[in-house]
Amino acid sequence: MALVSRHSISIVFPAYNEEDNVASAVEQAAHCAESLFPDWEVIVVDDGSVDKTGEIIDDLAKRNERVVAIHHNGNGGYGKALRSGIMAATKDLVFFCDSDLQFHLGEMVLLLTWIEQYDLVIGYRVRRQDAFHRRMNAFGWGMLVRLILGLKVKDIDCAFKLFKRPLFQAIKIDAVGAMVNTDILVQATRMGFRLKEVPVTHFPRMKGTQTGANLRVILKAFRELIDLRRKLANVRPIVTRVDRRRQHLAIQFHERRKAERRKVNLCINFTDRRRRYVVEQGEGAPVASYPQPVRLEDEA
Repeated sequence: MALVSRHSISIVFPAYNEEDNVASAVEQAAHCAESLFPDWEVIVVDDGSVDKTGEIIDDLAKRNERVVAIHHNGNGGYGKALRSGIMAATKDLVFFCDSDLQFHLGEMVLLLTWIEQYDLVIGYRVRRQDAFHRRMNAFGWGMLVRLILGLKVKDIDCAFKLFKRPLFQAIKIDAVGAMVNTDILVQATRMGFRLKEVPVTHFPRMKGTQTGANLRVILKAFRELIDLRRKLANVRPIVTRVDRRRQHLAIQFHERRKAERRKVNLCINFTDRRRRYVVEQGEGAPVASYPQPVRLEDEA
């Protein structure tokens, strides 16, 4: 965590008709970020809300210069709102969460403890506090994505994720609907970015209305799933991992072999010609000379 404090963070909230929740979510995020980071920002994207969400986030931005309000003219979808927030982020780390207060931003610390070792750290809900039909839809969707795209994570659509911002310079987010989490995770894993999953607490929604399970959203997700499968045909690994321990052992092995090759192995009767003997000849100065080679007589 000491290393994390040297970074800065952008916290992104997509929001659609969240007038009862968005102010509390932003205040909670600001409190957590201020206690952990010297430099931070909270970005709220109003995705064409028809209630007072837009007015509320504008007021929050006026009262706090670290809060950024972004507005869409119409409801473009969850993925489009999330993409707008991510593209507007300017800090080292990017964290995103829903603005419906079903997560506590204090648990962001659980993800931050791993971000030095991984490129993205994602939460999974240990006890999902949603209706039974939403849980079944999520289970079926997860199995479908695993089967078609090979993405093996516990909770694809858990809206509690932390990234290093350079990751978003490599991947291209095309999904505008609920498929956006799958789009990001599949590309990141295919490219070789390292991923860590962490359990987080999920709370029931107390105010507002959920929109993720309606038929229009589901049909859009299926269309985007087909498009993503086509796009993945052109995605190649760009991150190469080096095992530092194996690399260190290999260097030690080669250095040891080089040292062994430099050794001079002399047999017992071979004269060491590097030694010099000084003998005095009369009264003059000492003269350097070498001993005569030892000659071994063959035994009769």
